[in-house]
This record gives sequence, C-alpha cells and structure tokens, in this order.
Amino acid sequence: MQHSMTARCVCGSVELQAVGDAITSVVCYCDDCHEGARQIKALPNAGPVRDPDGGSAFVIYRKDRVTCSKGARLLRAYKIKDQSATNRLVATCCNSAMLLNFDDRRHWVDLYRARLQGNIPPLQMRIATKFKAEKVEIPSDVPSYAAFPLRLFRMLIAARFAMLLRR
Repeated sequence: MQHSMTARCVCGSVELQAVGDAITSVVCYCDDCHEGARQIKALPNAGPVRDPDGGSAFVIYRKDRVTCSKGARLLRAYKIKDQSATNRLVATCCNSAMLLNFDDRRHWVDLYRARLQGNIPPLQMRIATKFKAEKVEIPSDVPSYAAFPLRLFRMLIAARFAMLLRR
C-alpha cells in the first residue's frame, strides 16, 4: 500500500493529495523563490512563505502523483513574470501558498512544506544558497549547495524514468 501526504491551506478549504514517495525535500534560496514569496506575502492576510533564514521549503513530488482533492476552484496561479513557466498556486480563501508547478514539460511539482500534514519527509538539501541574504547563517543540518546541484538533477531524472516505466 502506498502512503499519501496531504497539503492543506490554513483555513482547510483547499487540499492537495500526494501519493507515494517524494523525490526530495529542499529549501531554496534562489532569487525567484525570494520574489515569489514576497509577492505572496503581500496578499491580504497571507502568512509567511519563507523560513526564518529566508529560504523557501518544498517537498518535491512527481506531477502525476499530486492531485487537488478539495477546493480546486480556489487555487490561483501567480507568476513573477508573464513569460515565466513557473506558477505559484495560492489558495485564495486564505492566501496560503500551496505549490509550484510549471507550464512546460517539467514532470515535478514543489509542495510548500509548511502546508503538509503528518509524517513529512526529512529535509535533504539546501539549494541556491549563493542568493541568501548576507548576514544569514545557513544551518549545517543537511548539505548546502551554492547553485542547483547535480544530485538534485539526478533525483529528478530518476523520477522521470520511473514515470516512463509507470512505477
């Protein structure tokens, strides 16, 4: 039996279901995550999107393993730039950041870690740390990478192969 994870907005009107194992769990410090978090935080009554150290925490799943089980009509996509392939989906009922997905062929989605309920996969890495604020100390609890590491790309490629093999 496969396990599942639920991501729920603050007020409970929107729920996402993720089935099976996550690809990985990361905290990202890139410029786009900073700007996306800033824009979401500026929405009325929105809670914080970033961790206290300035990173955005995500659990990454294969796209075919995540569905909206409740409140899909309440999800709104935000883009940093009109031409961007990246969408930050926010539950409009309470302006909770729910997930990142993409308009292109990328095969994964990033669920905001703060929205997940239950036995959340442990953090595996911190990425794009070269973009962190100058005075911020990055915890040394997991490996940190200045950019997007080869390790992350290997995990994403392995997930794509598993999708092709329907595993």
